[in-house]
Amino acid sequence: MYSSNPNGYPNFSPAPPPFKLEPYGEDESTKIGVPVNSKDQSYSDQSQEPTPVENRPRVDWSTGLCDCLSDWRNCCITCWCPCVTFGKIAEIVDKGSSSCGQSGALYALIFCVAGCPCFYSCFYRSKMRRQHRLHKSPCGDCLVHCCCEPCALCQEYRELNNRGFAMEIGWHGNEERKTREMEMEPIPPVVEEGMSR
Repeated sequence: MYSSNPNGYPNFSPAPPPFKLEPYGEDESTKIGVPVNSKDQSYSDQSQEPTPVENRPRVDWSTGLCDCLSDWRNCCITCWCPCVTFGKIAEIVDKGSSSCGQSGALYALIFCVAGCPCFYSCFYRSKMRRQHRLHKSPCGDCLVHCCCEPCALCQEYRELNNRGFAMEIGWHGNEERKTREMEMEPIPPVVEEGMSR
């Protein structure tokens, strides 16, 4: 007995579509996927631009570019060995991802090879200005560093110092100090409210 089907398989009818149960009381707006409370609103497929997180206005530097002698110790160090000052600034600006010694050594290497480390240090000035929302003052970052590298480094050092960073202990030391201060904050006593007579 051979079947009329050339493949030899029995003919089966396709499965019926699955039975759908509709909830009781559902109106047409929920069946087609339109929110019930927004029939009059128009929808667009374009995604909306997120609002910027920081809308703070830009602020001025706490000291001027030529106020180097207000911190005479840092001024002397920067004049004789700018790689030390730059290393301290870079560690704070990089939030500890690079060490003071590493950044200072790279600065010194660029100084010895190219003779012009200002093209490297101006990027850190730009990064610092973005982090703390500072104005470009007195002119662009690269121009400030090219014209007066020691004054620019001193100004950046003073700015971070005035913003509460202890420059001598680096990023990780500042973070430890901050957590220690937070742990030492007095906890207000808990007043339990009970039944009063």
